[in-house]
Amino acid sequence: MNSMVYLIGAGPGDPGLLTLRGAELLSRSDVVLYDGLSNVELLSHAPSAEHICVGKHGQQRIWRQDEIIDEMLKHARNGRIVARLKGGDPAVFARTAEEVEALSDAGISYEIVPGITAALAAGSYAGIPITHRKLASAVALVTGHEEPGKTESALDWQALAHFPGTLVIYMGVTTAEVWTRSLIDNGKSPDTPVAIVRRCSHHDQQTFRCRLDEVADRLSPANKIRPPVIVIIGPVAELTETRNWLEQRPLFGQTVLVTRPIDQAEELATPLRDLGATVLVQPAIQIGPPQDWAEVDAAIESLADQDLVIFCSRNGVQYFLDRVLELGHDMRIFAGVQLACVGKKTAAALADFYLHADRIPQDFRAESLVDELRGHVSGKQVVLVRASRGRDILEESLAQAGADVTQVVAYSHTDVTTPDAKILQAAQHGRIDWITLTSSATAESVHRMLGESMKQAKIASLSPITSQTVRDLGCTVTCEADPYTMDSLVQSLLKFNLS
Repeated sequence: MNSMVYLIGAGPGDPGLLTLRGAELLSRSDVVLYDGLSNVELLSHAPSAEHICVGKHGQQRIWRQDEIIDEMLKHARNGRIVARLKGGDPAVFARTAEEVEALSDAGISYEIVPGITAALAAGSYAGIPITHRKLASAVALVTGHEEPGKTESALDWQALAHFPGTLVIYMGVTTAEVWTRSLIDNGKSPDTPVAIVRRCSHHDQQTFRCRLDEVADRLSPANKIRPPVIVIIGPVAELTETRNWLEQRPLFGQTVLVTRPIDQAEELATPLRDLGATVLVQPAIQIGPPQDWAEVDAAIESLADQDLVIFCSRNGVQYFLDRVLELGHDMRIFAGVQLACVGKKTAAALADFYLHADRIPQDFRAESLVDELRGHVSGKQVVLVRASRGRDILEESLAQAGADVTQVVAYSHTDVTTPDAKILQAAQHGRIDWITLTSSATAESVHRMLGESMKQAKIASLSPITSQTVRDLGCTVTCEADPYTMDSLVQSLLKFNLS
């Protein structure tokens, strides 16, 4: 049996901090056992695996360690490849030793994959160097939650109170009164600087600064600073807050809903995340192949008789040219045919197939392309590659200019009808600050999914046509891209947020 268990460090929270080795091994796995500190976005690296959550604070029961081990062994004994995904690093307060012992006793092969532990991440993401050549030449990682049932603490609080460096406390929220008192009673100065870092590396990270004798009050239930929390104790915690680069990003604390199709969402989501936003993705539109390829195939076979092919979008380029290749042709089939695109991004998609767009309007509008072509299409054979729905302005205007236009539906364009329950709840409770809308169809679909709760968010629109649709739906447009590109949409949102 080819069973194998990978004990993988998931890092502190940001899914981008998973190691390449961790991602590779997740992709091989048949089952993933993950804990509540592992970002669920990491499960995308194991799309075909069975995903089993072993507990999340405040949401579901936390599995006992023996239950986790039994589950891990059960799948491994059945010949499955198991990934045990752990928050942080498997070797730091993660009970990996118990799992390794069980695997060794069972004769099951395993590999341990390091991750970024929370102490290192908290220091880096809060801008606090946990070592400093003038302030701290040593670091001690300390658990604030020892094993239940111990008759006395295994920690030498007197030694820790006099430790010549930085103390970093893990899992210390509910026991803050105990460990802060132990440090102070054993000689640690009550006014020692402290930084409390909650959800480090996440887009809602929080950093609180105080004195050691104020920590227990700060972490009391009344202040609602819930785990995961790392506490950094020592002179380094007093360093200027200007080092806190994450929380100073211009969109930090803003939640933005991206509504593009799932395979296109990252073009908008990535720059928003880079600016500090929390990005939620709820596709409003689904893109897929046409129901019948006959119309596309006929257009491809007739290209030698055409004068001009117009592509309205990158999706049209992708689906049409992929079909060209599927039919056994190559790009020579476009010899003698002029190509036009609505926008530079569409032209860039053409370039990926080593084709050059002859005509691109300056402001990326269908009307502008019509203006550019109007005097050149009379008596010409024109193929218009488009989605299954959309505006008919190109076909109507070119026909009026004397062109013989054949419209070809190269891909389907349908609404998503059911939103993710968590996103709908966030919208209904006003926890979404911005909604980005990139077409009229997208705006209408989002309105059907979110209803009146859409009005609680600010809206960033890609174009005047999209904006008019938003207004027709009874909502207000906060900002609009100019020119009508994704980059400009991000910049318009950013500019408003900074104003």
